[in-house]
Amino acid sequence: MSGYRLWKIREVINLKLFSSKDLVFSILRVLSLIVSILALGSIIYFHGFTKTDLTVKIYLIIIRSSLAFYLVKFLIRFLYDFKPGAFLRANILEAAIMLMLFIEGFCLTIFNFDLVNFIFSLFGLGEFVMLPILFVQVYFLLIVGIEAGRASQLLTSLNIRPQAMLAFSFLFLILGGAALLMLPEMTVNGKISFIDAVFTSASASCVTGLCVVDTATFFTLKGKVLILILIQLGGLNILSFATFFATFYHTSTSIKYKSLLKDFLSAEKISDSRNLLRQIFIFSLTFEVAAAILLYFSWDPGSLMSNQNRAFNAVFHSVSAFNNAGFSLFTNGLYEGVIRNAFGFQIVIMILIFFGGIGFMNLNHLFDFLKQRYIRQRKWVQLNVGAHLSLITSLVLIVLGTLVIMALEWNKVLAGYDTGGKILFSLFQSVTTRTAGFNTVDISLLSAPVLIFFIFLMYVGASPGSTGGGIKTTTFALILKSAISTIRGESHVVYFNRTIPYSIIDKAYSIALFSFSIIFISVFFLSITEPDKTLMSLMFEEFSAISTVGLSTGITPHLSPAGKIIIALSMFIGRTGTLTMAILLTSKVISTNYKYAEVGVVVG
Repeated sequence: MSGYRLWKIREVINLKLFSSKDLVFSILRVLSLIVSILALGSIIYFHGFTKTDLTVKIYLIIIRSSLAFYLVKFLIRFLYDFKPGAFLRANILEAAIMLMLFIEGFCLTIFNFDLVNFIFSLFGLGEFVMLPILFVQVYFLLIVGIEAGRASQLLTSLNIRPQAMLAFSFLFLILGGAALLMLPEMTVNGKISFIDAVFTSASASCVTGLCVVDTATFFTLKGKVLILILIQLGGLNILSFATFFATFYHTSTSIKYKSLLKDFLSAEKISDSRNLLRQIFIFSLTFEVAAAILLYFSWDPGSLMSNQNRAFNAVFHSVSAFNNAGFSLFTNGLYEGVIRNAFGFQIVIMILIFFGGIGFMNLNHLFDFLKQRYIRQRKWVQLNVGAHLSLITSLVLIVLGTLVIMALEWNKVLAGYDTGGKILFSLFQSVTTRTAGFNTVDISLLSAPVLIFFIFLMYVGASPGSTGGGIKTTTFALILKSAISTIRGESHVVYFNRTIPYSIIDKAYSIALFSFSIIFISVFFLSITEPDKTLMSLMFEEFSAISTVGLSTGITPHLSPAGKIIIALSMFIGRTGTLTMAILLTSKVISTNYKYAEVGVVVG
């Protein structure tokens, strides 16, 4: 009987509130935008400019007030919902955050007891006065992420193609990152030119690793953290972060929204998109955390690096390697003396690069295949053709690259190492050249044949759906197989007893053609803007940029402003995809249900 009375009371409340629901929610949306902008602005000021006691107090008031607003907003949404239980289940993440926020606010307001500071003191972190402030900022950013996830559902109402959304998201990230890098607290001397800021932001956001300034000495800790954030956002795609939070809402399950997710993630089926998005974050977080721990303990115990620096270096290099970014906190990259012979460190980096460059869909297929085949003993299960092709092509290129480096540099650049060291250095450079851009040798000392082969490896690049660039391993493999099939007079392209549709073959050729065309145009203009550079160094730089690799013969800091713009544009195009840019710049055919008379044309 009590349950029935409670239901009747709730029904009366719902009827009373229904008429004002639209107005209240409209007001909340406007206030949310204002509060978010004000709070984000205060966080940027807090980290970007010199602080005083007064500005810190004002900042804390703004942040705590914004958190209180979001708590009140959540309670209002809960009150206006006709099914409170379903509302909590659909917003479980936000509900958990709001509960913690309520407990913290209750303790601080009623008992004047700072629960966050108390918890940090229990773990011996009381002397780190910035940690509670950073913790509150994380609270706020999580809430903003949830709000962005809810707002991302409005993407389906915009008449914008997924390719345009992807391009604009990276453009927004690059320009936003450049603006933040120009804040006084981000650099050691308090200033950086606009061109250099845009170039650095583009290189980090497009996970390339080309640098016009020394990351290790030019940027402060805050600047390095910002670069780290840009790498993570760019590696996983900033839109993926918004849509990731949206997957926690049942209201985001419309067919149109799922279709949009499918296009962003290159998923095979619409039903795969939500699960794949969560798996991407799980894979990324698992690999990066595990690798950071291994890297932390791989440092030489005799080094003069403090524990805090070791921890930050481990996290930075873990994120940079898994996202195939190639950024390093050492002036000479991994060729730095303190790390050049740290073989354990290099092995972990190689594993991260390989798994980050193999592609999330392929990782998913691989782990699912191993689970079904070995745990469930289903011997008939076969690996997905795309994953199979990516793995085989990647391994063949790694082995081939290792052999070429060993054969051509055994008694030259590698002369100072023993046999084991030569093999490891060759293997590492073969792995990193295709995708990541780390270096354990001085690239400028390598012979011309090796640089030419490096250009080939960079051009092929990583696998589809990964953080790496290039035309992709499957594209190269399909073009090669298609050419062989044409020469042999075969009517179909077959891989692993499966016929590859010619629509996919045509797409592979288009990607290779558009990519090479952009490279040709860029090198042409670079030869004009950089007349003092050799053609080999310019070609190497451009292939590295368009393939988002990050290796350089050392000319990057010496490029002219026009040259830096050309390379930055190449990194942007390489990260968003040459075919994506081509689709974006052309109009889509309305109908293909017609065919003109065939005519023969002599080729070859």
